[in-house]
Amino acid sequence: MGKEDRGIIGSRIRNAYLSTVISISLVLLLVGIAALLLVNAKSVSDYFKENMQISVMLKQDVGEKKAKDFLLDLGSERFIKSTEFISVEQGEREMALMLGEDFLDVFETSPIPISIDVTLKADYVSADSLDMVRKEIAASPLVEEVVYQRSLVEALNANLSKISLVLGVFIALLLFVSFVLINNTIRLNVYARRFTIHTMKLVGATRSFIRAPFLLQSAFQGIFSAMIAILGLIGLLYFIRSEVSQLFEIFSLDLLLIVMAIVLVSGLLICLVSTWFVVNKLVSLDKDDLYY
Repeated sequence: MGKEDRGIIGSRIRNAYLSTVISISLVLLLVGIAALLLVNAKSVSDYFKENMQISVMLKQDVGEKKAKDFLLDLGSERFIKSTEFISVEQGEREMALMLGEDFLDVFETSPIPISIDVTLKADYVSADSLDMVRKEIAASPLVEEVVYQRSLVEALNANLSKISLVLGVFIALLLFVSFVLINNTIRLNVYARRFTIHTMKLVGATRSFIRAPFLLQSAFQGIFSAMIAILGLIGLLYFIRSEVSQLFEIFSLDLLLIVMAIVLVSGLLICLVSTWFVVNKLVSLDKDDLYY
């Protein structure tokens, strides 16, 4: 075999290796995106829950000093995430935007009381917990009414449960498809070298000896592909941060290391398992079977 022939064969092997790495990297990138959604599922759920507010309407005769003292006491409650003081003037401006500038003309005195907008911690945004929260806040002699949309809370929790179920099914299907795609890619790459495996078997090489170089190469393939996928995932997160910063705030970056580990382990494990089974199958084939 001349240098030119060896060069052509070497070029084909490099191209096959490169295409395999690119294919695996793209699949692992999808796995990384799915894992990112999975580990941040609670953060996304909490984000929507903690954007719901309840309004605490104070009695008409409550002055600003008493209202602000009550605000401080309310903010220290275990179920409160944040509070916002709404003065009479601010309440009048908000009502004027909805009802028109002259809506106060029919009243001798302003009917708008001081109110407090309350954001609850996510664990308390459920129908049962909200009833408990409402009773505790309404127990104060300063409070006239506690207002929240119960139907909206129930709809939110129901929809989040459905989304979690759909997301779980999607991730399971994606992992299955990822395994099949990577397995087929590895199978084609190893199958192209079936005659080399047969030659090694003819000279008395054991199964473990034949598997070793293929498993080693597969491990490097899995790690290298995972690194490319991780870089792609980081690039995607950077894009989200620069273009959709509000969405980026939902994700907990502390969990990014877990996602990277999932991608790395997935790439390494799937490549090794696929190579193991393919090489074992090829070692068991007769010479005549190698041509089909």
